[in-house]
Amino acid sequence: MPELNLILFGPPGAGKGTQADRLRIDFRLPFISTGDMLRANVKDGTELGKKAKEYMDQGELVPDELIVAMVAERLGEPDAQDGFILDGFPRTIDQAEALDKQLSELKRHITAAVLIEVPDDEVIRRLSGRRVCVKAGHNYHVEFDPPKRDGVCDQDGSRLIQRDDDKPDVIRNRLEVYHNQTEPLVDYYDQKGLMRRIDGTRSPDEVHDHIRAVIATLRLEDDV
Repeated sequence: MPELNLILFGPPGAGKGTQADRLRIDFRLPFISTGDMLRANVKDGTELGKKAKEYMDQGELVPDELIVAMVAERLGEPDAQDGFILDGFPRTIDQAEALDKQLSELKRHITAAVLIEVPDDEVIRRLSGRRVCVKAGHNYHVEFDPPKRDGVCDQDGSRLIQRDDDKPDVIRNRLEVYHNQTEPLVDYYDQKGLMRRIDGTRSPDEVHDHIRAVIATLRLEDDV
């Protein structure tokens, strides 16, 4: 397999960031978050960043063609020549088709779309249990990593709070948006034979091992 080009999908709280970081180290691939990339372009004042900022300043969504152009530019950098890990993109069928077209022009293609599946109830359990201290942002979880004293940070004694975006109603809204956006993409990559599903309810180590096994299988198939 000449290069390893992965897209990571999964609901909030699925552990995509953890797995992406491990895969980045395993395979020495850049982890490309379109949110980070967009902010960097705007901050650095690139031509694409200036165009994107015009839309952002007016409270409008940045058009697909600008996002795809940023992705294409990023994939042309030296560290992405052996592959990449994409997170947060594509979010729509139009973006997926635009990405395919752009990669085709570069004579590249997606190796696999990896979906880390976690049921909604488990996502709510994971995210709604998170607590953060108001002083330094130390993180806890009421079930998996509780503080020694309820509601008090072990490290600096400050009050622990639940962030607004970790409240169950907000999480349900985020999940609804995720399902509306992602399910069509799952079908899209399924039809192309690229979708690989991972049980995200297992431990991070088990999820990591499963993803590595999937990649090893893809490489074997490519060598046949």
